[in-house]
Amino acid sequence: MNTDDAPAAGRATTAPNAADLGLPVAVPSTALFTDRYEFTMLQAALRGGTAGRRSVFEVFTRRLPEGRRYGVLAGTGRVLDAVENFRFDSDVLGFLADQRIVDDTTLDWLADYRFSGDIHGYPEGEVYFPGSPVMRVEGSFGEAVLLETVILSILNHDSAVAAAAARMAVAAGGRPLIEMGARRTHELSAVAAARAAYVGGFATTSDLAAGFRYNIPTVGTSAHAFTLLHDTERDAFTAQVAALGSGTTLLVDTFDVAEAVRTAVEIAGPELGAVRIDSGDLLLLAHRVRQQLDDLGATATKIVVTSDLDEYAIASLAAAPVDAYGVGTQLVTGSGHPTCSMVYKLGARAGSDDPAAPLVPVAKKSMGGKTSIGGRKWAARRLDADGVAEAEVVGSGPVPPELADRQLQVELVRGGEVVAREPLDAVRDRHIEARAGLPLSATQLSRGEPVLPTEHV
Repeated sequence: MNTDDAPAAGRATTAPNAADLGLPVAVPSTALFTDRYEFTMLQAALRGGTAGRRSVFEVFTRRLPEGRRYGVLAGTGRVLDAVENFRFDSDVLGFLADQRIVDDTTLDWLADYRFSGDIHGYPEGEVYFPGSPVMRVEGSFGEAVLLETVILSILNHDSAVAAAAARMAVAAGGRPLIEMGARRTHELSAVAAARAAYVGGFATTSDLAAGFRYNIPTVGTSAHAFTLLHDTERDAFTAQVAALGSGTTLLVDTFDVAEAVRTAVEIAGPELGAVRIDSGDLLLLAHRVRQQLDDLGATATKIVVTSDLDEYAIASLAAAPVDAYGVGTQLVTGSGHPTCSMVYKLGARAGSDDPAAPLVPVAKKSMGGKTSIGGRKWAARRLDADGVAEAEVVGSGPVPPELADRQLQVELVRGGEVVAREPLDAVRDRHIEARAGLPLSATQLSRGEPVLPTEHV
C-alpha cells in the first residue's frame, strides 16, 4: 500500500461503546441487497403453495481459505440490523413492479414483509471451522429465502477481514494495530471493515465514519502532503506541534529520516508522542530511529510503522523496537482471501404449511465437493482433559449429554425480534477468549490444516 497522505497514529478519540444498538443503516432499506432469483423463487413458491412451508436455512463454509487454521465470525450484529431493515417501501415496490421482476400477487406479499422467524448462530467473535453451522435461519420459505444474499454478503466480507485482523493481532504480539484501509475499498465496505478489524484485535481506526457508527476509537495526525505544503520540514513540524501539542505523531520519512527525527525532537522536545515511518527498510530504520531517539533523550517517544504491512511483515518486525502498526490494503482485502466462501443452504423443511408438520432433512448432492448435509444442526466444541478444544462436533439428532454445556449456537432473533444485541467490546473480548481456547498451533502463520477437525454425528 502506498501510504502517502495516509492517516497516522495520534491522539485517540472515543466515546462510550454502544455499538450495534439498532442504529439506522446507511440506506433506507436492505431489501434490494438481494439477488433477483430470490424473488423469482418466491413468486413460484407462492403460486405453487409452498412459500409458507417452515424451512431451516444454514450458513456454513465447506472449507477455510487455503492454509488458514481457523475462521473468525464477524458481521452478526450487522446482519441483525439488516434483517430489521429488510422492508419493502413504495419506492422499492415500484422498482420491482416497473422492472417486472415479480407479479402483482408477489408485490402484495412483499408489501407486508416482516421477518417473523427465528435466527440462531455462533456468537459474534467466535471461531469456526469447515461445516460449522455459524447461522441458522428458521421461518417460512418465503421469509427466509429472501435473506440469503444480504446475510452472505455481510458474513463473507466481515469474517474475511476479521480473520486477517486476528492473524495480524497474533503476529503483533500485543502491540497496537491501527486500521487504515478506508481508501482501499468501497466507502461503505470501509466502515464494515473497520468494525470487523476491531473484532479481530485492532485497537483503532482512521475512518471517522466507523468511529461515528460504531464508537471505535479513531486516530490520525498528518501525511506527506502536510510536510510538502511548507517551505521546510521544520516549518511543517512546528505548525503541527503548535496545533496538536508535543504528544502528536510526526511523519519522518518525507526526506531524510535521521534529520527529520533530530528536527522533531528539537521542536517537540523529549515529550514527542511518536514518529511514523512509512517507507524503506522498516526493520533497519526502526532500530536506527530508536537509538537516535534514545540518544536525544526522547526515550518515551514511540515508533509507528506503516507501508504495505500484512501479518508476515508484522511478524518479521517482532524483534524491532516498533510500538504500533498501521495496516490498510492487506487488512480490508482479507490478506489475500477477501471472502470466506460461506453458503446459505436449505437443510430441512416441512412437508406442508401446517405449523405442526415435522421437518424433513434435505440436502444437495452434486459432484465437485459441493454437497451438503441435511438436518437442523447443532454444534458443540469438545475439550480435552486440559480444557483445550480438540474437535468441532456437528449433529442433527440429540445432543450427547457430555456436550450439552458446550453448545456454540445462541439465540439471536426470536419471532422476528432481535434478542442478542451487544456492545462491540464484548464481541472483541469473546474473540480473544475463543482464540485462547484453541491449540497453540492455531497461532502459527505457516500454512496448515484447520486446527480442529469437524466431526459430524
